[in-house]
Amino acid sequence: MPNVVVVGAQWGDEGKGRIVDWLAEKADVVARYNGGHNAGHTLVVDGKTYKLALLPSGVVRGKMGLIGNGVALDPEALLAEIERMAALGVAVTPDNLMIAETATLVLPVHRAIDAAQETLRRQPIGTTLRGIGPAYEDKVGRRGLRVCDLAEPDVLSDKLDALLQHHNAWFRGLGLDTLSKDGMLQRLLDIAPAILRFAGSVWQQLDMAHAAGKRTLFEGSQAVMLDIDWGSYPYVTSSSTVPAGAASGTGIAPSRVGHVVGVTKAYATRVGEGPFPTEIHGGPGNLLRERGHEFGVNTGRPRRCGWLDAAQLRQSVKVAGIDTLALTKLDILDGFECVQVCVGYEIDGRFFDFAPPGLAAQQSAVPVYEQLAGWSRPTRGTRSLAALPPEALAFIRFVEAQAGVPVSIVTTSPERDDTIVASDPFDA
Repeated sequence: MPNVVVVGAQWGDEGKGRIVDWLAEKADVVARYNGGHNAGHTLVVDGKTYKLALLPSGVVRGKMGLIGNGVALDPEALLAEIERMAALGVAVTPDNLMIAETATLVLPVHRAIDAAQETLRRQPIGTTLRGIGPAYEDKVGRRGLRVCDLAEPDVLSDKLDALLQHHNAWFRGLGLDTLSKDGMLQRLLDIAPAILRFAGSVWQQLDMAHAAGKRTLFEGSQAVMLDIDWGSYPYVTSSSTVPAGAASGTGIAPSRVGHVVGVTKAYATRVGEGPFPTEIHGGPGNLLRERGHEFGVNTGRPRRCGWLDAAQLRQSVKVAGIDTLALTKLDILDGFECVQVCVGYEIDGRFFDFAPPGLAAQQSAVPVYEQLAGWSRPTRGTRSLAALPPEALAFIRFVEAQAGVPVSIVTTSPERDDTIVASDPFDA
């Protein structure tokens, strides 16, 4: 049975949760492999809205959910999310959720560091201030706490001593208040049983699923252009967002990751700072934001909006090994007289069909546009390619030609069933 990995092909917020939710109907297992509760997914099912951050989107469909070792886990945020799901009628239990024992913990000290670092930066990155980056820093620095440490109070206490000794020296050096161990340790000990009931060997669970011929859907957070290596550095997240991260972030062999679906909006958005060549200030940009409800799921921050950047999309396809695209929010472009698509950039008088890595070059890039005819007949709620206006279908074909891969899925409203399937990734 083939597996499928879903990645964001832009700067995040492309509608990955919606695509994962739709694909989860055919999956047996849904595994989250990176990021933390800085990434939010919104699902609308039968008029009911589910806002997820740490939980794999498949839990809404009753599928087995796995949170991999590559995830930065805030235990309090997870428990609060489980409570919110229960209030919506979705029960999350050890029967349908497993957390990797080796997942990194996000602690109050990480949130304090995140806030302080963002204040001290000459040019803020625009982080969500959830402590994800500092938690990953501790992981790489080999001083982080992990889920398995919650089961060993003495080890937990010793590791917390070392962690706070390191960070409190930094706080003191800046003249900031230091953090106390006692309250933090006690809170961890109090919530440890609630977290440990979900802890297990995710890598073994995936291996058994593979041996049994089950289908696994890997869910990534953020997007290629926010990847720590391949994104618009330093305005990136702190984890691997590309399909390779699905292997390292869950413990599955790279050869078993499977078909890669890259999710892209029919336009482009970005949250926080960083280069965004096709950003539109005012006018159509405001209209895209209003129509698309472009506000952060977790933070409520308005997203920057612009035209689709096919040059960036083409680069994501190549770097992430994307096999097919899922094109979301096509209906938001309904009624535009014309639609612009960026096919490259002019930088210092030269044409580039990709974004060079230098920050100054990216910030000075002037988009080169192709103008396509818009459509007046609405696409909202359309469920087949044949029922689309000819101009909308021409737009999809243009995106395919520019990206170099076919579009397998198109969404035409927030509702789960308003989905056009040109080809099923699980049958690829």
